[in-house]
Amino acid sequence: MAKKKFSAGLAFIACLLALIIGFIASFFLYTYIKRPTGGDVYVSGDLKIHFMELGNKYAGDSIYIKAGETDILIDAGSRASSADTTSEYIKQYCTDGVLEYVIATHADRDHIAGFAGSGSSPSIFERFECEVIIDFPRTNSESETYAAYQEKRDAEVAAGASHYTALECYNNANGAQRIYEVARGIEMEILYNYYYENDSDDENNYSVCLMFNQGDKHFLFTGDLEEDGEKHLADFYELPEVELFKAGHHGSKTSSTEALLSEIKPKIVCVCCCAGTDEYTDNKENQFPTQAMVDRVANYTDKVYVTSLGDASVAEGYVSMNGNIVVSSDRRGVTVNCSNNNTLLKDTEWFQANREMPAAWL
Repeated sequence: MAKKKFSAGLAFIACLLALIIGFIASFFLYTYIKRPTGGDVYVSGDLKIHFMELGNKYAGDSIYIKAGETDILIDAGSRASSADTTSEYIKQYCTDGVLEYVIATHADRDHIAGFAGSGSSPSIFERFECEVIIDFPRTNSESETYAAYQEKRDAEVAAGASHYTALECYNNANGAQRIYEVARGIEMEILYNYYYENDSDDENNYSVCLMFNQGDKHFLFTGDLEEDGEKHLADFYELPEVELFKAGHHGSKTSSTEALLSEIKPKIVCVCCCAGTDEYTDNKENQFPTQAMVDRVANYTDKVYVTSLGDASVAEGYVSMNGNIVVSSDRRGVTVNCSNNNTLLKDTEWFQANREMPAAWL
């Protein structure tokens, strides 16, 4: 009798262990295959976003992203020579010479010059193997830089790269995807922009817009999208609150508008510009980053960072403000570390001498 009870006890324990093991296995299988969205917080891959200095005194974008082991480049700088500076920076992290995804947001020189290249500064397409190229479906540009961009892009496609427009991506057409799983637990989502399908007098409105989703963390990039484009974007989507927003159009007064900010409520804003230069205007209030943009953003965050600072006293015409800005997101949270310093825009000498402190920052 005692032996039978012992055997029955062993059987019960064995069944209980089997159930526990099955539950644990199912849980880990679930977390492995589930694509995190919405409120899901499970994240396995690390995300690092580098807002790079461009090696000159001109405003422009070039953003390198490391998602797990995937290398992504959004735009390629203000001048062809920007590719000299940014490619050396990227090679520290992209050791195999392959950029899995390259995004050109729109046809303005300050975003595609490094893709176009020159006789003395080879194109990014010539420096790296690029697997997927995503760019703008519309443009008004007839510039030499845009023509050179097309030539170098098409040569990369002939060498084996896939090329899609952002509209093809949004529509999941011709082999393109709206959402790319760029690392386990990290998505790159190509957002819809009204001006993918409609004409604009402003080239900036054709910008490719994209969101990186890492579980319940979101990171928004809108190129140089202007006020009209931002309103369409906010009307089309119920946008989530974001950890990071790349300030529209280098911190201009016509981007980073309330229609968009009131939805995304950014925690961190990074501005790709050379602060205080007269590249586009002699009106100091409207030089990047503008007073109007600062006043709007201040209602949501004081964590504003700027790559470079204009300085006519040095031969290059600029010095680092924050320098290369690196936003990292992993299991520990979201952090910012910069190559020069981590000083918030509001605490810089330039800001205190050239901008009025918004009430929200007092």
